[in-house]
Amino acid sequence: MHVLRKVLGVCCLLAFPSLIAQQTNVFTTNVYKRIATVYGSEASNSVADWRQLINELQSEDLDEKLFSVNRFFNRFDFVDDVVHWKKKDYWATPIELIATGAGDCEDYVIAKYFSLIELGVPESKLRLMYVTALELGQPHMVLAYYETPTSIPLVLDNINRRILPANKRRDLVPIYSFNGNGLWAAKAMGTGKKLRSGGPMKMWDDMVERLDTVMNGDKK
Repeated sequence: MHVLRKVLGVCCLLAFPSLIAQQTNVFTTNVYKRIATVYGSEASNSVADWRQLINELQSEDLDEKLFSVNRFFNRFDFVDDVVHWKKKDYWATPIELIATGAGDCEDYVIAKYFSLIELGVPESKLRLMYVTALELGQPHMVLAYYETPTSIPLVLDNINRRILPANKRRDLVPIYSFNGNGLWAAKAMGTGKKLRSGGPMKMWDDMVERLDTVMNGDKK
């Protein structure tokens, strides 16, 4: 995973919330048919399970939303991009992760991010955070939830599946974090310093385009 190249390319996340907002009412019969055509009927049923979970969690408190979403996606198999997608780097949509039953840390985090925003968690409280996983000796991605802009975030992770405050995760060293509001240089797993982002982020754009194709059909 080429962390710095991916992170420093972040720029096109501002369109992300509108895509999320559209999802609640667009999982139509045609969407499930498109999923079944590409991945099979079992995959379509698995995506339906995700949608049912989102519906059931709407009235739950925040702790239950964080716990249930983290648990739902952590159950999928971890498979490296080269093995799973035959590409060095690939950002899967939540549907691709669920439909294939596998992904890597970035795929888990993107899916959790989608789900929590759809459950009403403000985007400003969520960041996709790149870290170094010390015990594995390699780059890693987690989802960070900030109750306030200056609070120590909670970490949703697939390595340690307990949701813990960042100061309890001594095995992680922060690098960068981002969401639709910008890109930050992480500082002690806290708010960090906001950086200017620039340049196209092709991998994110490609992921959003694939999701849009499944949700709305091929517009070509």
